[in-house]
Amino acid sequence: MTAPEFAALLAFATAMSFTPGPNTLLSTALAANFGLRRAWRFIVAVPAGWTLMMLASALGLGALLSALPWLHATVQGLGVAYLAWLAWKLARTRALLTGADERAAVGFWQGVALQFVNVKAWMLALALAAGWVATSGGRSTPNPGERLAIVCGVMVAFALSSNLLYALAGSLLRRSLAHGSRLLWFNRAMALLLVATAAWMVALPASEAGAAPAIEAPGR
Repeated sequence: MTAPEFAALLAFATAMSFTPGPNTLLSTALAANFGLRRAWRFIVAVPAGWTLMMLASALGLGALLSALPWLHATVQGLGVAYLAWLAWKLARTRALLTGADERAAVGFWQGVALQFVNVKAWMLALALAAGWVATSGGRSTPNPGERLAIVCGVMVAFALSSNLLYALAGSLLRRSLAHGSRLLWFNRAMALLLVATAAWMVALPASEAGAAPAIEAPGR
């Protein structure tokens, strides 16, 4: 991978990883409700699940999503239902929780599974597979395995750092949210944002969610 390609990859990873989405919203909410230590399970689950999804995309699962509208609709429906369920649980949480209290918690395996029903994560994986792994300069790459390893390494670092940053913000709010009904209103606001994310997933056309965005790598 050339230096310009790698620089473009870093810029793309920054834009996609640090903008708000289901993962960052949940990292913030979990740290605010449970504390940073309990939120680590989900923070680590995001890059783990995304890496598995990236590998699946590189092996052709993304193309299968594009070719089968019913599969896209199923993934989209599962994602919307899961986000709505998490929002409902979060909106009903009124008091700070401990690590032993599993109400409104999202564990490691739930976090991994969320990546596979997260349309934003699929779009990112498909764009990277098309723009940085499979092709370079408009031609097929001779070393897709090596490029896939680089992409996965970069995205794991960015996914971990972005979700940790959002979780730190949530943990800093924890003491302030313990007073009065602040936590309830905070959770309801976060739940509303999750619902808005689910609505965006519904409105997203299949052509955009089931195929890689038109990302132009350097030289293309």
